[in-house]
Amino acid sequence: MDAMTSPAAAEESRSIQFTGTLKEYLPIAATNLLLTIVTLFVYRSWAKARERRYLWSRTRFIDDTLEWTGTGKEMFVGFIMVALLLGAVFLIVNLGLPMIALRFGPLAGLGAVLAFYFAAMFLYGFARFRALRYRLSRTYWHGIRGGSNDGGARYGVRAIGYYLASFAVAGLLYPWAQAKLWNERWNKMSFGSRSFEANMTSDDTKGAYFGFWAAFVAGNVVIGLFSNPNIIVFGPGYPRLVVPLIAYIAIGATYLNYLTAYYCAAAEWTRIEDIEFRFTAEFSDWLKFYAATAGLAIVTLGLAMAIYEFRKWRFITSHLEVFGSVDVDHLGASATRAPREAEGFLDALDLGAF
Repeated sequence: MDAMTSPAAAEESRSIQFTGTLKEYLPIAATNLLLTIVTLFVYRSWAKARERRYLWSRTRFIDDTLEWTGTGKEMFVGFIMVALLLGAVFLIVNLGLPMIALRFGPLAGLGAVLAFYFAAMFLYGFARFRALRYRLSRTYWHGIRGGSNDGGARYGVRAIGYYLASFAVAGLLYPWAQAKLWNERWNKMSFGSRSFEANMTSDDTKGAYFGFWAAFVAGNVVIGLFSNPNIIVFGPGYPRLVVPLIAYIAIGATYLNYLTAYYCAAAEWTRIEDIEFRFTAEFSDWLKFYAATAGLAIVTLGLAMAIYEFRKWRFITSHLEVFGSVDVDHLGASATRAPREAEGFLDALDLGAF
C-alpha cells in the first residue's frame, strides 16, 4: 500500500490527520484531573494511559489510525521504581556525601559529588532512551508496533560524554551534543521490520543557539546589575523591574527560536526507509501556542492545563508532514523485545518522546 503527500495537498489528503475534538476530550481531562487529585496523584499513570489511548485513536496515519496499548499499571510500576531510586539518591546526597567528606576528607567528598553528577547524567540519558523505546513498543499501526532491542545503557554512557563536552566550553557545543543525542536515540529505534535513520547535524541549529547563548549571557549580566541595590543604573528611581523583565523575555524568545530550528532540523534529517518527515511550525506558531497556553492558564487559574496535552498533540500533528511511500504488506512485524514497564517520571511527564 503506497501513499504520497505533498505540500499542496488538501487537508483531507494529509498523511497525518488528527480528528479529535475538545468536546470529546473535555470529559476525559476533567475526570483525569479529579481522580488524580482525589488519589493524591496515584491515578496519574492511569490518566496518562487513558489520555494517550484517546489521542492515538484520533490520529490517522495514511489509511489507519494509531493504537496505544500501554496501561496505567505499566506506567505506575515504572514510576514506583524510579521513585525508589530517587529516594535512595536523596539519602545518599543528604547523608552519604557529608559522611564521606568528614571521614575521608574534602577531596573524597568532591569525588563523591562528581560521581553523583555522572550517575545523574547517565540515569537521565538511560531513562530518556528507554521512555522512547517504551512509547514505540506500545504504538501500533496496522497491527505493527515499534521498539528497540537496545537497552539504553550505551546511550546513557555516551550522553555523559556529550554533556561534559558541552559544559567544558561554556555550553557552546550544546547544539552539536543535542544533534548527536537525537541520532543516537533514533538510530537504535525501529517500526516493524524497518529501522529509523537519523543524520541530524548542528548546521541548522547553531545559529539560533548562539543567538540564545548571547542573549543568556548578556541578559544575566543585566539582571545582575539591576538586582544589586548598591548599583545605580540610569539614575535613581529608574524602574528596576522593567529592564530585567525585558532580559527574561529576550532569553525565552531566543531559546524558543532555537527549539523551532531544532525540531525542524530533527524532523528533516530523520527517516524510515522511503518515509521522510518535515515539521513546519515556525517561531511565530510556537509563540502563539505558548502565549495562548499561558493566557488560558491565567484566566482559568491553572485548570486549562488539563487540556494542554490535547492542544500540544493537535499542534504537533497539524505541523508534521510525511513524504514518501510505505508498503504495508512488506513492512513486517517487529522482532524487538517489548519492555514490561514505562520509564517512570520521564514517561509520566511526557519527556521521553523527543
